[in-house]
Amino acid sequence: MTENKKLNQGMIMKALDYGYEKAVNGIPGIDSAEEMAANYMNNGKESVANANSLIRWQISKAGTSGFLTGLGGLITMPVAIPANLASVMYVQIRMIAAIAHMGGHDLRDDRVKALVYLCMAGNGAKDILKDIGIVIGQKLTTSLVKSISGKTITAINQKVGFRLLTKFGEKGAINLGKAIPLVGGIIGGSFDSVATNTIGNIARKTFIESK
Repeated sequence: MTENKKLNQGMIMKALDYGYEKAVNGIPGIDSAEEMAANYMNNGKESVANANSLIRWQISKAGTSGFLTGLGGLITMPVAIPANLASVMYVQIRMIAAIAHMGGHDLRDDRVKALVYLCMAGNGAKDILKDIGIVIGQKLTTSLVKSISGKTITAINQKVGFRLLTKFGEKGAINLGKAIPLVGGIIGGSFDSVATNTIGNIARKTFIESK
């Protein structure tokens, strides 16, 4: 008999890291974040308009059960976290990372990765930055990104992990001892289009509008 485990901050961070790696490096049959961004960068429009188009597509496409079910093999997670939850996290991380790439940021930079995770906190992102003493003004320049220390990266990640743990915990106790099947009803109920829109807007403001 499998012992039930409670979702904890360490699991959240492992799921974020796994989702980020898959978003950046791609998985068979699904565009990487950079490839996804490229589809929106060559239409002659401004970066903000391109990012808005990407966000709208993400919400309409990922809100369907078929899309997330198609991720199937993606979530052979190295951590015991429900597949539907991991799928939603991956979809949102890939969207944020694509927007960061559109803004000219290096997705393989740990500092950029920390800012991508920060966007996952949605409206809580500003509070996290305030808590650790960072004030991002109008410009998220390359020099500002490079000035982020390893200690600050750790602090951002810890606070994001705690925020997401609280967020997912509000959805009720998650039984990690049972596999949650990738079926339409469960997946559809897990994908929050309003939250994803908020996260997309935060990402656009962080990586594009602040440039």
